[in-house]
Amino acid sequence: MSSHISSERPAPDRVLTDIADYALGYEIKSDLAYETAGYCLIDTLGCGLEALEYPACTKLLGPIVAGTVVSHGARVPGTSFQLDPVQAAFNIGAMIRWLDFNDTWLAAEWGHPSDNLGGILAVADWLSRTPAGGSPLLSMRRVLEAMIKAHEIQGCIALENSFNKVGLDHVVLVKVASTAVVCWLLGMTREQTLNAISLAWVDGQSLRTYRHAPNTGSRKSWAAGDATSRAVRLALMAEAGEMGYPSALTAKTWGFYDVSFKGQEFKFQRPYGSYVMENVLFKISFPAEFHAQTAVEAAMTLRGKLHAQGKTAEDIRKITIRTHEACLRIIDKKGPLSNPADRDHCIQFMIAIPLIFGQLTAADYEDQVASDPRIDALRAKVVCVEEPQFSRDYHAPEKRSIANSLRIELADGTVLEETVEYPIGHKRRRKEGMPLLVEKFKRNLARRFGTDQQRRILDVSLDRQRLERMPVSEYVDLYVV
Repeated sequence: MSSHISSERPAPDRVLTDIADYALGYEIKSDLAYETAGYCLIDTLGCGLEALEYPACTKLLGPIVAGTVVSHGARVPGTSFQLDPVQAAFNIGAMIRWLDFNDTWLAAEWGHPSDNLGGILAVADWLSRTPAGGSPLLSMRRVLEAMIKAHEIQGCIALENSFNKVGLDHVVLVKVASTAVVCWLLGMTREQTLNAISLAWVDGQSLRTYRHAPNTGSRKSWAAGDATSRAVRLALMAEAGEMGYPSALTAKTWGFYDVSFKGQEFKFQRPYGSYVMENVLFKISFPAEFHAQTAVEAAMTLRGKLHAQGKTAEDIRKITIRTHEACLRIIDKKGPLSNPADRDHCIQFMIAIPLIFGQLTAADYEDQVASDPRIDALRAKVVCVEEPQFSRDYHAPEKRSIANSLRIELADGTVLEETVEYPIGHKRRRKEGMPLLVEKFKRNLARRFGTDQQRRILDVSLDRQRLERMPVSEYVDLYVV
């Protein structure tokens, strides 16, 4: 017997229509979401400015053909580049992700929703410089709204669906979320938007191999830039009339579920709203993979206790880290660490630095610091074990903690312990964290701009009403060098 597959084109997958309808039609009413998005905006741009100090990042930036300037193109903050929106999205996306210091979302899948700002800001700025038919310039409130929606799409899919467990990188969600909100910014129709989102799922997705031993490397720092720029490209193709694929997820044999997700369909915990932006995690104190943030904070506290007893890291005999399962899966590493991308995903390295030096900065992952023999000597004394309660609380919607507990045993038998359940960037520590986030932004502005330019950026960035009214192009121009 022969079995024929129907060639009748199906209705679009429900997952596709839910994303499109949310992106195009949902009204964001949460003042908390807008307030948090304002903080997210300055923190994300600040992370990009710091990345411009690293040649490994800047060598990838600029136009594809050196010297090219696109008239009315999108500006790249902190630089003099003016580029087409696809390449501008890559530049901005690579900058903001380079040092692993922007916001984070932890669930069944991990990721960094502010990665979407690359595509959002590039398209909004480009549109603001080329208004069609006398239409008004896009305002920064529109950018904040797009950020909230992109956060929500990426984060809600991530809540119940683990892409890492099938070997795929979380940047697939950046591509999908950026595609949807870029379609909204462009004023595309529902059909065009569905086509674009389907194209994002049909794309071959990035493997996580560049995030894990033995292949850990710098692609993890530009993968999100690649994803958000690809989203802009796909949206523009769909706007031009490129067709879509309605059962891109569910098609038997050839769809995403069967090819890339072990036949599983996506599960959803909640409808799209503004939950993710309201609860997003900020990296405020340390440029470190988020599952280690509380461990680094605990290590900083323990260093103070060591010094109070006249001891140093060299007096440590053993360190036990009680942690959650996700931490063990991603950043529990033994053996050689070959580059900065390897080191900022190793919890042993990330606690050794503060115990020895009393700090953890992006520069501490570079070869000059990492070659200090005391670091690997201390790493060798670290043992990681799962604390089941920490793993349960990590997934619990009412807690969403990222706990780590450090126990240090000294050569003389003294034992020191410190547990941190919520990092300073957690929603439960917003009152404590936001003033420090603003100080982080100020430091990053000072890396790139003179005093007057810093003041102009700060004045508008910290005045929410003024920021929301300002045209996107005027705001981005504040960052031009």
